[in-house]
Amino acid sequence: MAVSAGALAFPALSVRATFNPEIRDEHGNISSTTSSTQKFTYSRASPAVRWPHLNLRETYDSRASTPSQPLSSPVSPIADTPDSGDVVDSIGSVEQQKTKDETAVASRRRRVKKMNKVALIKAKDWRERVKFLTDKILSLKPNQFVADILDARPVQMTPTDYCFVVKSVGQESWQRALEVFEWLNLRHWHSPNARMVAAILGVLGRWNQESLAVEIFTRAEPTVGDRVQVYNAMMGVYSRSGKFSKAQELLDAMRQRGCVPDLISFNTLINARLKSGGLTPNLVVELLDMVRNSGLRPDAITYNTLLSACSRDSNLEGAVKVFEDMEAHRCQPDLWTYNAMISVYGRCGLATEAERLFTELELKGFFPDAVTYNSLLYAFARERNTEKVKEVYQQMQKMGFGKDEMTYNTIIHMYGKQGQLDLALQLYKDMKGLSGRNPDAITYTVLIDSLGKANRSVEAAALMSEMLDVGIKPTLQTYSALICGYAKAGKREEAEDTFSCMLRSGTKPDNLAYSVMLDVLLRGNETRKAWVLYRDMIYDGHTPSHSLYELMILGLMKENRSDDVQKIIRDMEELCGMNPLEISSVLVKGECFDLAARQLKVAITNGYELENDTLLSILGSYSSSGRHSEAFELLEFLKEHASGSKRLINEALIVLHCKVNNIGAALDEYLADPCVHGWCFGGSTMYETLLHCCVANEHYAEASQVFSDLRLSGCEPSESVCKSMVVVYCKLGFPETAHQVVNQAETKGFQFACSPMYTDIIEAYGKLKLWQKAESVVGNLRQSGRTPDLKTWNSLMSAYAECGCYERARAIFNTMMRDGPSPTVESINILLHALCVDGRLEELYVVVEELQDMGFKISKSSILLMLDAFARAGNIFEVKKIYSSMKAAGYLPTIRLYRMIIELLCKGKRVRDAEIMVSEMEEANFKVELAIWNSMLKMYTVIEDYKKTVQVYQRIKESGLEPDETTYNTLIIMYCRDRRPEEGYSLMQQMRNLGLDPKLDTYKSLISAFGKQKCLEQAEQLFEELLSKGLKLDRSFYHTMMKISRDSGSDSKAEKLLQMMKNAGIEPTLATMHLLMVSYSSSGNPQEAEKVLSNLKDTEVELTTLPYSSVIDAYLRSKDYNSGIERLMEMKKEGLEPDHRIWTCFVRAASFSKEKSEVMLLLKALQDIGFDIPIRLLAGRPELLVSEVDGCFEKLKSIEDNAALNFANALLNLLWAFELRATASWVFQLAIKRGIFSLDVFRVADKDWGADFRRLSGGAALVALTLWLDHMQDASLEGYPESPKSVVLITGTAEYNGISLDKTLKACLWEMGSPFLPCKTRTGLLVAKAHSLRMWLKDSPFCFDLELKDSVSLPESNSMDLIDGCFIRRGLVPAFNHIKERLGGFVSPKKFSRLALLPDEMRERVIKTDIEGHRQKLEKMKNKNKGNETNGVNTRRKFVRSK
Repeated sequence: MAVSAGALAFPALSVRATFNPEIRDEHGNISSTTSSTQKFTYSRASPAVRWPHLNLRETYDSRASTPSQPLSSPVSPIADTPDSGDVVDSIGSVEQQKTKDETAVASRRRRVKKMNKVALIKAKDWRERVKFLTDKILSLKPNQFVADILDARPVQMTPTDYCFVVKSVGQESWQRALEVFEWLNLRHWHSPNARMVAAILGVLGRWNQESLAVEIFTRAEPTVGDRVQVYNAMMGVYSRSGKFSKAQELLDAMRQRGCVPDLISFNTLINARLKSGGLTPNLVVELLDMVRNSGLRPDAITYNTLLSACSRDSNLEGAVKVFEDMEAHRCQPDLWTYNAMISVYGRCGLATEAERLFTELELKGFFPDAVTYNSLLYAFARERNTEKVKEVYQQMQKMGFGKDEMTYNTIIHMYGKQGQLDLALQLYKDMKGLSGRNPDAITYTVLIDSLGKANRSVEAAALMSEMLDVGIKPTLQTYSALICGYAKAGKREEAEDTFSCMLRSGTKPDNLAYSVMLDVLLRGNETRKAWVLYRDMIYDGHTPSHSLYELMILGLMKENRSDDVQKIIRDMEELCGMNPLEISSVLVKGECFDLAARQLKVAITNGYELENDTLLSILGSYSSSGRHSEAFELLEFLKEHASGSKRLINEALIVLHCKVNNIGAALDEYLADPCVHGWCFGGSTMYETLLHCCVANEHYAEASQVFSDLRLSGCEPSESVCKSMVVVYCKLGFPETAHQVVNQAETKGFQFACSPMYTDIIEAYGKLKLWQKAESVVGNLRQSGRTPDLKTWNSLMSAYAECGCYERARAIFNTMMRDGPSPTVESINILLHALCVDGRLEELYVVVEELQDMGFKISKSSILLMLDAFARAGNIFEVKKIYSSMKAAGYLPTIRLYRMIIELLCKGKRVRDAEIMVSEMEEANFKVELAIWNSMLKMYTVIEDYKKTVQVYQRIKESGLEPDETTYNTLIIMYCRDRRPEEGYSLMQQMRNLGLDPKLDTYKSLISAFGKQKCLEQAEQLFEELLSKGLKLDRSFYHTMMKISRDSGSDSKAEKLLQMMKNAGIEPTLATMHLLMVSYSSSGNPQEAEKVLSNLKDTEVELTTLPYSSVIDAYLRSKDYNSGIERLMEMKKEGLEPDHRIWTCFVRAASFSKEKSEVMLLLKALQDIGFDIPIRLLAGRPELLVSEVDGCFEKLKSIEDNAALNFANALLNLLWAFELRATASWVFQLAIKRGIFSLDVFRVADKDWGADFRRLSGGAALVALTLWLDHMQDASLEGYPESPKSVVLITGTAEYNGISLDKTLKACLWEMGSPFLPCKTRTGLLVAKAHSLRMWLKDSPFCFDLELKDSVSLPESNSMDLIDGCFIRRGLVPAFNHIKERLGGFVSPKKFSRLALLPDEMRERVIKTDIEGHRQKLEKMKNKNKGNETNGVNTRRKFVRSK
């Protein structure tokens, strides 16, 4: 190439642009040139000089220019290609050069236009001239110069002709085209010329000679740089190489020089932008807006350029936007537009849309070309629609288009994708033989790639040989396809040979070829060869993928080549541009954990943002290698330094906690975020891991919450998640939701067949008694063609069994017997369970016999099931019977069996049997479980055998068992019932020290026990403790405290409790208000109680007699009988009928009235409201009212709230107080008959004399005591039944309506001088030695007449008085007070009886003498003890022998 040094001595302009080579047109514009052969400089030429025949005015000095001379031959105007944008200027002849008058000028101007048409007609040989000169130049030998031909001037050429010569020659050789351009420059012909510069720039751009183009542009810019076509041409150079920024700079430079860009400029800029990188969202719209903002209107070339880019990138959305914009702005689409749209639809897999457009373009009058058909063919081939491909091909043939190479390659590629390689090979043979088409490199590459993927590497190699034989040079893609085929087949040596062959052929490997070979070598453990290849790859400018780096690092670490690993880290950083985060991820997967952690810390320190996948992969590698502590340490570092990735780190911590099965910490971390329901940006990995961990640890509620968050976050649940959630919802009792999850999963393509999920759903339906839905699940399975398996049938039977549908379960059992699968032991147990649930236990033995007749052996589990059923029914007889049969059959009892039987015996209070079973269990070398001991504890507590309760507790501690909450709670309740709340509280403290929490019921029992013992401070302290803990107490706690306040007479505390109750959100009930009113009554404030009643009336609460009875009782207790009666009458006027509560209040008040008149006043009020039994009992001949009293008791017994008990106690109080003792006796016996009082309230049986008067009023207890003493007297006289060694009378410590039974009975027995004494170990018990009791009953004058009799007439005053809780005989009150005042503490019954019978003066002297004697005795004992202390040493020495 002859290029002068001076011509290349200009600095190049650093700009970039792109140009679309396909944008061509057959017409262009001629730049401003001259027909003169004279030399001139373009930048200094004046228009008047350049075109003198136009007689233009001088606008600047043109003296340096010389006029142009006419050519020897006429010049024909010609058109240029779209690379230039000049307007065609007509060039006139010499004859019209000089005329000075205006008319002549105008005439000549008009003739210029006409001459332009003539010139166009005459200049028909310009193509021949251009072709002639082009052929001459291209025929030159390499050692010949273009100047030799051009200097000879074989043909006359115009400047436009030379432009076409440069372009024509440039199509074959850019070097020769550049020689022509430089020859013109050296000869100063037509140079510098904008058209010529644009032409050579276009040639160099097409040949990718960017540096030469930049140099020429830089050299020419000062002179022709203000012409738009020059800039467009240079932008086209940059456009070809995708240098958008350079093209943009060039466009800006145009504007700075005052050169206005035209539409070609923007089309070229758009092409450059599209080639510089992928399409970003809305880029096409932005580019169109850029054109419009410049005042231009996009044309078809603009739109087609954008559509071509969308087609290359398969960007359907962008293509549709461009096409719609084109139609909206009324720019007519051309065939190229439709071809591009069909192509993009085909590439995006929308063959139907592509076919629609194909039809549309035909309707609009366009004729499809080969490109159109091949694009449509490709669309259907991509979808592997063979029928449509054949149809399009046949239509293509009808239109006169044969199969070209593109057609064959498309169909061959389709067959290859379908795996129909034989058809592909056959088509290849047809292509060679029948069609006359020659397979090209693409054909061979597609076939070799398809064969390689199908593991037919031998045939692929044969095709490669054939390709070489026909003289087609394999491309890089061809070699890569064959190497990949060998790699897939595991033929490492063949892959290496192919790679070497590629290198020898001069083909440089690309990234894929290097990567495949690296993968082959690394997987073949050829680390050293891989290292050499890797260095070559880096040298050639290629870099491996992350996975290859991982393999390389893994291989190098196995060989302990840590230095090479460090080099790879530098390469990843410097050559690949990988940030430390990515490097750390690669290192982790390469099992370089320490280096990975170091890189990650560096990344975070340098401000890199964490990525979810990177961090999880690192932690996953740590977790899989068991290095959890290091993972936690890394996360703590990230928490401190990566504040912007808090959510990501939290997710990682959750996943890591789940990996180590620390579900508590995982849930704490999950719930720690203030936006707990807003993990909407959480990763699916975190959700799935946490969910599976929750399920594994049976945290089903939490798993449900996590699943809800997963769906809200937009993550699609996987198959394993769906299976887990079915289990979760079934466990939570939501089978409908579980069934819905299964249906949704199946619509997404998951197939479960008759999996355990359906079994879980069926069983869950069964537990909810929804057997119909369980049945429908099995029915749907059968309708869908899925045969239920054994588990499915068993689960359906289980659903029937849970609902007690034995017949349906039996039908399924029979179906299994008939059609299979055969029933198993589990099936039999389910069948028996159905009978048990249906309550048909008596049929169990019949079904068992039937099953035995069918050949089934009854297993141990079946027997245990029957035993459990009878145990649940409380049938101890059948349980013992089955237990004995098991032992006889050789089935050894298990710990579960023992536990079951002992628990049953304990519930049935079969003390002896339970104790025997425990002994038998210990003899069988079974260790008694804590649960069994707890059952024993509960039994002894219920029967109030507190001594044995303590013994069991001691055995628990001796056996090394740790008492649990049940143990402690039972013991505390025992102490509370035994009126020993202090010991119970001490045990509670011990329980807390062990970290065990008492139950709320335990607290309630303690509070109640302290209240009964009048230990108000302790009760209030416990209650305050519960409140301080923030526990939510129910209404019963407040009622208990209000009862304590009532008993203590503190109405203010009751009011405070009521307010606390309201503040806690608990609405008071009528019972609550009743307690408050009773508190007012106890404190003597009936008016306050009435205010509460008035407030209740103002509310919408429906009132009963309970609040009225509270107010009436308050007035009656305060002895304001008239007010009480008035309230009774008001209640009746208000339409509320008095009931048992009102009766009891008036009868109780009458029993405490001192005068007969008061009694009659109260009972007369009851008579006035229709209840006259009490007044008739007192009026005379009460024996006639037995049936009426019995009927009243029967009626009251059916009413809750202890109606009958309260009335009977009040009535017996009244009868005893007014000396109707015989009437009280038969009333008491009627109460026992009706079950109001217990049958064993007292008993005189063989070796079982005792009484329990708790729950009796004072009068009832005195009646019962008299009857009991009478029975024991008879037994003592007759000698039968035999008495025990000691006789126990249980009085209890509680008070009933202000009466203490303990004090009342003591006063009565002490007055009689009985041998009963208080128990030393327990309060509320009186004990007498049987011998002393019998002697007393026989000899005491108080026992001579124990018969209960009625007084002849009703006494005028009450015979009883209530003194400090003691319901005592009124005549005994002075003596009682006197003895108590003088002697204080305990006085023996005999002594009390003796003193009570003495006159007052004599009693005082006896008491003084007793006190003085007691003082002297104490002083004497004191002096005696002093003497012993003085002589103690000598006394001891007296008995020591000397040696």
